[in-house]
Amino acid sequence: MEQVIVGTVGRAHGLRGQVSVRPRTDSVEERFAPGSTVVAAGRTLTVAGHSFTQGRLVVWFAGVTDRTDAEALRGLDLWADGIGEPTGEDEFHDAELVGLTAVAPDGRTLGEVVAVEHPPLQDLLVVRTPSGDRLVPFVAALVPEVDPAGGRVVIDPIPGLLEELPDAD
Repeated sequence: MEQVIVGTVGRAHGLRGQVSVRPRTDSVEERFAPGSTVVAAGRTLTVAGHSFTQGRLVVWFAGVTDRTDAEALRGLDLWADGIGEPTGEDEFHDAELVGLTAVAPDGRTLGEVVAVEHPPLQDLLVVRTPSGDRLVPFVAALVPEVDPAGGRVVIDPIPGLLEELPDAD
């Protein structure tokens, strides 16, 4: 079964091994239900429970019992078996987008999609370019074509989106 990313571990929360998690799934209650499992850097973790504290997801895992254990997980992506959530037209799972080559409308290579972020207002593609990682709003005006089968995503960048603009002296 295909693995999908369901969250990214943030900092330790408290002294008993809890961690904050940035969810990367719409199914938080299912993905972080007690007894469910996720994989982080090849290690299988069993969810012992979760809660929301000040709007942030806090998760605790079996066997992660103190702050030191929790800090060791910081920054790791959490993966789980795909649950076959259907996608509509022009909808994509993060795993379908990560790894796609970003190209300009003229076919010129711009970089690679290395992540997808889901802030409250707009999904963002994280595109690794020669100038560093850049955030691209995942909207049709800037991303007119997504072709997972072809391994590419077309980005029609506005000036300054993927490269630094020279100072107007």
